[in-house]
Order: sequence, then structure tokens, then C-alpha cells
Amino acid sequence: MRIITLHCDYIKFKPLKKAINSMEDLKDKTEKEVKDCLVILTAIEKGDDDKTVKEMVVSIEKTAKEVKAKNIVLYPYAHLSSNLANPDTAREYLMETDQALSTLHFNVTRAPFGYYKEFELKCKGHPLSELSKEFGPAREIKKGEVIRGNDEKYDPKQLLTQISRSKLDTSKLKDNDHRILGQKLDLFSFNEVAPGSVFWHHNGLVIYNELINFMRSLLNKYNYKEISTPQILDNKLWKISGHWDHYKDNIFITKYEDRDFGVKPMNCPGSMLIYKSSTRSYKDLPLRLAEFGVVHRQELSGVLSGLFRVVKFTQDDAHVFCREEDIESEIASMLEMIKTIYKDTFGFDYRLELSTRPEKFMGEKKSWDFAEKSLENALKKSKLKYKINRGDGAFYGPKIDLHITDSLERSWQCGTIQLDMQMPQRFELSYTDKDNSQKTPIVIHRALFGSLERFIGILLEHLSGSLPPWLSPVQVRVINFTERNVKSSEKILVALKKEIPNLRIDSDLRNTTVSDKVRDAEMQRIPYMIVIGEKEESSNTLAVRKRGEKKPKFGVKINDFVEELKDKIERRS
Repeated sequence: MRIITLHCDYIKFKPLKKAINSMEDLKDKTEKEVKDCLVILTAIEKGDDDKTVKEMVVSIEKTAKEVKAKNIVLYPYAHLSSNLANPDTAREYLMETDQALSTLHFNVTRAPFGYYKEFELKCKGHPLSELSKEFGPAREIKKGEVIRGNDEKYDPKQLLTQISRSKLDTSKLKDNDHRILGQKLDLFSFNEVAPGSVFWHHNGLVIYNELINFMRSLLNKYNYKEISTPQILDNKLWKISGHWDHYKDNIFITKYEDRDFGVKPMNCPGSMLIYKSSTRSYKDLPLRLAEFGVVHRQELSGVLSGLFRVVKFTQDDAHVFCREEDIESEIASMLEMIKTIYKDTFGFDYRLELSTRPEKFMGEKKSWDFAEKSLENALKKSKLKYKINRGDGAFYGPKIDLHITDSLERSWQCGTIQLDMQMPQRFELSYTDKDNSQKTPIVIHRALFGSLERFIGILLEHLSGSLPPWLSPVQVRVINFTERNVKSSEKILVALKKEIPNLRIDSDLRNTTVSDKVRDAEMQRIPYMIVIGEKEESSNTLAVRKRGEKKPKFGVKINDFVEELKDKIERRS
């Protein structure tokens, strides 16, 4: 049995037509809406039994209590599994689940089983708002089956055939889908040996590394210190941080020398330990620790979606340890960084949402009031558009979420800034104040790209793969007009590389037409094409064709081109 729990402001759904002919006709096919609910997308699988149902009910009850949801929507969602139980069994177990949850005093709504449905929902933006879980009986070991040791038998060729089956189904994807662009531009691929994990090819890794370099330039400007923390950490750490209780189902767990470890799903506990490794004074604050942290979170295969929803991803994470009086200025600096990234560099329109104290929260109301006022003051002074989501903050502190709008008018939630007044207490963090008293610092969690993988996917679709020169895997391509111009083309390539040592430049000297070469360069979204013919050789100039333009510009002096290109790359324009 596989489920995804979604804590939603609302869900609307409407049955359209039967997906299974044997299902009884519905008397009511009107649209239903349930507000402030926990939606359970559910797939019943072969082998599920009453015990599996009980496990699921216990898990749903636990999550519902944690997010304080009274309304539950059971929503059959076959896409989560390729090993579905027969329809009658599935419907029976969903009815059992309905009854069990109703007995626990939840208001349960069950979406029609066996029907195609249209639905719309708005998911809340806190750490427990999206969880995926799996239940089921343990697989029995067949008699005589070897499961370990040197006697294990396998056929490498057969295994190679199995892992070589990964192929992107493009039949239902649009041309600008980042998965198609990733394939066409040789950026990345996926393979079932590592579900939901990106295999970055050279071209894609260039984009990934350039974004990190861009962020590092901002970290340097705003006085951050970059750190790196381990991937696998003792479960004691996750219990102290609270992730073990609230997030265990999404943590990859392993053992080492009879100790339980978790592959980190979040970076914050590691930063807490680095802060705690030294005695701190008020003079050390604000202490800004940044980490390009690789995290892993268990997700059901049915919800994985290219770079948008993955198991392994990189966060441009930072944790700022500060005093209460530092909050407003630190948030202001972060909002400046957001403007630099999203508006000034990539041209995105964006809006901000401030989420305040929920009904059940940790800490003192006085501290919350101060924190919320500090966030709102910073937003007001920035003169940025924002709206307030009252009661929608995390249980440990208020937060600001960043929403961008792409060229297709789609809204994406990317960066986040969260105040945390609880984790510093759980880790007993402290600093010595001016009066020699021991105080607990505030922690500001912030990720501006959010997930680098997801941001790259958004950017590829936003620009249809036509990245700006500073971010393009190949920035310039030199093309010869005829075979007589090969040597001159090679000299131009060497000369440009000498003028701009880190320039990503290549050449196309094939024995084919210029129009073929230009078309190939356009398909690969290369920003600049330089064509060298007899005229360019004799005048020592360049014919420069920019991506998307129909005609080249002739007679361009090499120095002028170098200056223009340097400026584009250095200003990231």
C-alpha cells in the first residue's frame, strides 16, 4: 500500500466517467470541495491485508494529529503503483479505512473509486504538508533462496539488460519540457538504479556549478562562511532535532556497527553541531553558515517528476545564528539577495508570503510577536509585494516563502526564509552576551534557490533551454565556411581562449554546409556562432551570429567581440 499525505487549504474534485466498467453508477456527480483537510492519495497493492490497513490508519492518525487536521479525504490514486490489487479488494480496504478513521472522530470524505476525476488542491507549505509512505507485509524468503554471501548467483548480462531499460517516454511531454531539453542538450539523465537521482552530464554540471559559483559570489558579498557536513548521521541527532518523530518515514535509514544512522534529509542539525563546537560571544553574531548540502528524502516512485520532484537534491542552505535585534537587518539582506537573483539576474516576477503563528506552536507568544513584527518590518522596508497567511507558519517559527512566475504564467514556490526559535533550544545553543549572561540565539533558516535541481528545471522551461551566455554549457562555437578556412577557424578559437581563459568554446569544422552547422548550433542553444570565411580571413574580422537572429553581423573586430562577451559573462546578463 502506498500513500501520499497532503495537508491542504482545500481540495475540489469531480467524477467524470468510469475508469472501471463494473463500478456502480454514481447518483451524485457534482463537484465536491473539502477545506482545511489532509488528503490521502492512496494505491492499494497486491498482498495488502487487514494488517496493512491498520498500519495505514495508525500512520494517517499520527500525521493528522501532527498537522491538526480534522477533515480527511481518501482519494484513490492508482498512479502511485504498478502492482495494484484487484478493484473489489481495493474498494473494500478503502471502505475499511473510512470506517476506522471515522471511529477515531475524523470527518472522512471518500472520493469515488473506479472513476476518472478532475481535481484541484492547494497544498500548505510546511515541512509536514507533503509526505509519502509505504506499507505492506514483508516479503517471504523462498525455500532455498540465497540472499547473501559468496554463493549468491546472478547473471551480470541479465542485470545489465534490466538497468539499461530506462527510457524517457516523450509521448505526453511538451517540446519545452525540461526532461526533453535535458536529453536534447545532453544535460542529464535518470536511471532506475538510483530512482529520483540525477545523473549530471558534463553540460548539465556546467549549469549546476555556475549557479553555485553565482551563489558563492553573493555569499562572499554578504559575509557568509561556507561549511560542509556529513551525509550519514547517527539517529540520536535526528531525535534531538525532532526529525525522527516528524520525518522518520522520509529518511533513508542504515546501520553501522549496530548503530542506527539516517541519510540526512535536511542540513540544519549539522549546522547546529558546528555552532556548538565552539564557545560563542555576542561579538561572533550574526554567524552566517552556508552549505550546498546534498539531501535525500524517500519519495514514492509515482510522484517523481524529472528535476521537479527528486529523491536526491542540493539545497543552497544557510543558517544564520543571531540575536533578536539582528533579525530585521538579516532578513533585509536576504531580500536583497532574492532581488539580485530572481529579478536582476533572471528577470522573474515574484511575490512573497508571510506565514504567522499557527494555532499550536512552540515557545512564548511574546517571542513570536517580536519575530513576526521583525519579518513584516523587513518586508515593508523592502517595498516588495507580500501577503500574510495567518496561522500558516511552522510550529517552530514564522516564515517567508518566495513564489515566482515563469514565462508560461506558472507559479512556483522556490526560496524560503524561516525563523526558528526551537531548534537552538533543543541543541542547547548559547552565546555570552554583553553582560556576561548566557543567551540562546535565534536561527534563520534560508534557501534562496531552494533545490538547485528544481530551479534548473524551472529555468530550462522558462527560457526553453536558451540560457544566458554566462550559464550556457557552450558559449561560443566557431564555424568554418569551407575547408580552406579550417586553419583560420582554429586560430580564432585559440585566440579567443587566450583572451578569455575560462571561455567555453568549441568548433564545428565538419565538411558540410554552413546552414547545417548553424542549425545544429541553434538546436543546442549556443549563444554565439562565429563564421570564418575568405572575407573574415582577409580582413581579420569575425562574422558573429547571435542565437535566434536570422542574419550574422559582419566585420566585427575581435577585440570588440571579446569586450562584449566578457561584459556579458562578468555581469551575468
